[in-house]
Amino acid sequence: MNDLSETRADEALVAAPFFLRGEVLHGTDVIQTSRDLGVTFATPRIPFDRAVPPRTEVPPLLNVPLAEIIDFLVETGQRLVAKDNDHMQECIERMCRTHILPRAVVENTARHAAAYLNKRTLIAEVEQNFPDPRALDQWIPKQDYTGRKSFVRAFAPRLIHVLPGNSPGVAVKSVAQGSMVKGINLFKMSSADPFTMVAILRTMADLDPEHPIVKSMSAVYWRGGDDATERVLYRPQYFDKIVAWGGGDAINNVIKYLGPGFQLVSFDPKTSISMVGKEAFADDETLDRVADLCSADVMTLNQEACVASRFQFVEGPQEDVDRFCERLHHHIARRAAESGDVRKLDQDMREAVEMMVMMDDEFGVWGRTDGKGLVIRSDEPVDFHPINKTANVVRVDSLDDAVKWINVATQTVGFYPFDRMADYRDRLAAGGAQRIVHLGEAGPSTIGNPHDAMYPLHRFVHWMAHEDGTAIS
Repeated sequence: MNDLSETRADEALVAAPFFLRGEVLHGTDVIQTSRDLGVTFATPRIPFDRAVPPRTEVPPLLNVPLAEIIDFLVETGQRLVAKDNDHMQECIERMCRTHILPRAVVENTARHAAAYLNKRTLIAEVEQNFPDPRALDQWIPKQDYTGRKSFVRAFAPRLIHVLPGNSPGVAVKSVAQGSMVKGINLFKMSSADPFTMVAILRTMADLDPEHPIVKSMSAVYWRGGDDATERVLYRPQYFDKIVAWGGGDAINNVIKYLGPGFQLVSFDPKTSISMVGKEAFADDETLDRVADLCSADVMTLNQEACVASRFQFVEGPQEDVDRFCERLHHHIARRAAESGDVRKLDQDMREAVEMMVMMDDEFGVWGRTDGKGLVIRSDEPVDFHPINKTANVVRVDSLDDAVKWINVATQTVGFYPFDRMADYRDRLAAGGAQRIVHLGEAGPSTIGNPHDAMYPLHRFVHWMAHEDGTAIS
C-alpha cells in the first residue's frame, strides 16, 4: 500500500470507508489495490484505539436476550433489500469497480444474502449449533452423577473475522453469527469487496445507532500480511479467535500468529467435485438432464464459490463420457452467456489448455479459453485449479476409483444417481469430504447443518464453567 501523497490524484478513485462501533470513518489516507482486477481504492488509516475495545469492557450484547438480537437482524434484512437503501446501492456501484463478478451476479448475490436474516432460519441455526441455546442468555445449572454442581455459559467471544472476496453473502452471515453469539467483532474486509460489510453496518446504525449490535461491530481493511497491522491486532490481549475465510496464503498468514489463548476457526481453501454414475447414460434425455444438473454446480456463483464443482468424475467408457462432456459444455456455455461474465482464462490456464489440445490422444477439450465455458476430459485430475467456467471431467471405470481423489480439502460432492449416495458417504467422509448432496444442489444447504465439518457458532463462543459445589459422598 502507498500513501496518497505518493499517488497521482484521481477523481474517480473509489473510496472505502470504515465502520467503528457505530461511527463511519471516511478518509483517503491509504491507496489499496483490489486482488482480482488490480483496481485501486482509498481507505482511512486504522485507528487501533477505536477498533479494539479493552478486555475490561463487558461485551455490549452480553445481557441482550437472543430473541431481541434475532428481531433486530430480521429488521436489518428487510432494510437491506429496500429500494431506498442508499448504503446498499452505493455499495453495489463501488463493488462493481473492484470485484471480479459482473454486476448482475453482484446484485443477485446481495439480494439473496439478505434472505439469511429470516427469523426461522436464525433460530434453526442456533438450535442446531447448541444443545441448549439458553446458554447464550444465561448460566445453565448442571449437576454430574456425583452430585457436584456447576453453571455453564456460552460466553460472548472477541472475534476477528477475515472475510473472503469471492462471496458477498458471507458478510451478511458473519454479521448475523457474530451477533447471535453476542461477540465483539472486528471484520477484516477483502480487497475484492471492501464495501458490503460497511453498508450492512450502516444500515443497522440507521435503524438504531445505539443498539448493542451496532456497538459490537467494526469493519476495516488492511492488506493481508501487513505485519505492522497484524502484530497489533492478532493478540490474545485483544481477541480470542480469528474466524478466517480464504485461500492457502491467507490461512497460512494467520497461523503464524496463533498461540495460547488465541485460536483459529478456519474456513480454509476447499474444492468441490461431482460424481456421476453410469446411470446417467440410460437415454439421451437422462444424459442431458444430468449434464444440466452438473452445470448448475459448476456455475455456482460463476464458479467462484467453494461449493462450485471443479472436477467431475464420470463412470463409463470414453465414448459415453465424451457425450457427457459435450452436453455439459453446452449447458455451461448457456449459463455463462446468461451471467454476462466475459472474463478470459488467465494466461497460465490458457497455455495449459492449448497444450492439451495438441495432446488429443490423452485429453478431450470442448470450448475455448475465452471464458465462455470450457470442458476438459482427462484420465486424472488436471494439475491446475479449474475456475472461470472450466470443468475437468475425469473418466473412471467405477466411482470407486474416484474415491482415491478425495481429501480433507474436498468440501461438497454433488452425486448422481441419488440412490447410490448412501453407499459412498462413509468412504467420502473417511477420505475427508465434508458434504454430499444431490447433483445440482451444491449451492443451497440445509439450515443449521455443519459447515466445513464443524458447527461454527459452537466453536465461536468462549465456554465458561462456574463450579459451585463439592461432590456428594
